[in-house]
Amino acid sequence: MTERRLREALDRAAPLRLRGRVTRLVGLVVEAEAAGVRQGEAVEIHTPGRPPLLAEVVGFRDDRAVLVPLGDPAGLGADSEILPTGRPLAIRAGDALLGRVLDGLGRPIDGAPLPGGLEEWAVERPAPSPLTRRRITAPLALGVRAIDGLLTIGEGQRVGIFAGAGVGKSTLLGQIARNTRAELSVICLVGERGREVRDFVEEALGREGLERSVVVAATSDAPALERLKAAQVATAIAEWFANRGRRVLFMLDSLTRYARAQREVGLAAGEPPARHGYPPSVFAALPRLLERTGNRAQGGITALYTVLVAGGDLDEPIADEVRGILDGHVVLDPRIAAAGRYPAIDVLRSLSRVMPAVTTPAHRAAADRLRALLAAHERHRDLIALGAYAPGSDADTDAAIERLPAIEAFLRQRADEAEDPERTRARLEELVR
Repeated sequence: MTERRLREALDRAAPLRLRGRVTRLVGLVVEAEAAGVRQGEAVEIHTPGRPPLLAEVVGFRDDRAVLVPLGDPAGLGADSEILPTGRPLAIRAGDALLGRVLDGLGRPIDGAPLPGGLEEWAVERPAPSPLTRRRITAPLALGVRAIDGLLTIGEGQRVGIFAGAGVGKSTLLGQIARNTRAELSVICLVGERGREVRDFVEEALGREGLERSVVVAATSDAPALERLKAAQVATAIAEWFANRGRRVLFMLDSLTRYARAQREVGLAAGEPPARHGYPPSVFAALPRLLERTGNRAQGGITALYTVLVAGGDLDEPIADEVRGILDGHVVLDPRIAAAGRYPAIDVLRSLSRVMPAVTTPAHRAAADRLRALLAAHERHRDLIALGAYAPGSDADTDAAIERLPAIEAFLRQRADEAEDPERTRARLEELVR
């Protein structure tokens, strides 16, 4: 056989794919003998009579690979084979995803197949180089008076929304998605109740908001790795749009459930628990995920992450870690919600670190003055409630008491109400004049 014919024969030959086998299944993890697989690689688990089950290599134990399935492992047995894919998990991304609802692995769950013409796009991606990021210099209107007026967000900023359960996080996210001046939104729901996903899509987001959004949802009954991947899949979709020069608003609800999913995977893989039962991988994964959003050389991702804080404890491990990474925080207070004011934003405990760079001196002066009035009223709240405050004792407190109804009216906003940012600034300046 000539060299040319030998090359042609080799080109036509189908190489034998290496296969492994399942050796152990305990809890969330599958152990397998699978030569040549790598950390983070996606593999298929083939069981006779069942469709292939996707899994990811999350570690190694002795000479065996530790896999976490991205689905129900029921039915796996010693006759199950491991087929490496040779690459990490990937999705398909493109403009045609707008208006669609996907699961945590990027598969449609809204009753229609994915359209053609989408690009294969890796889920795990590095953050952009810090020196290639554009500085945050322009405000991004969200349509919420309390935020646009007192906690102004900049294009490319990353902000945490800290709140307990039932304080209005999802409603606020839906209102922002409908009213924002960003070009499009990517919304990720991690660990939500199944009932609430449809409620969010149809009520909080609505048809108008969904038409320019992509929703990724992994409900609370989804496998831990799927809940974990949902945040990465949604971030990857936002990156696809941003890399094409688009201004994207990214919202993830909630970052706490993402951290809990990472904890489940880490503990199942054999990591030791560290801070409050969270293994070290959780605190390594958070900055890797959060640093992927923000501005780029062209385009950018403005990100809002909700964080669950039981009893308003902002010092619990996940909340404390996230506050140190993000560029600001919005605190929702259950006492304000109980008093019937929506959104229940505690202005004095909230902060936008980039507000000075994206607002005018007149806007900042008005916002600072309103904060001063709220702080004065808070200092004497108990005396005022008891009727023991003596008018004339403090000028700021006197002014706060006089203007409190107008301040409350400014901070109160219906979920179906949108406010133009120019009108918000004019009302703010008039309020403190």
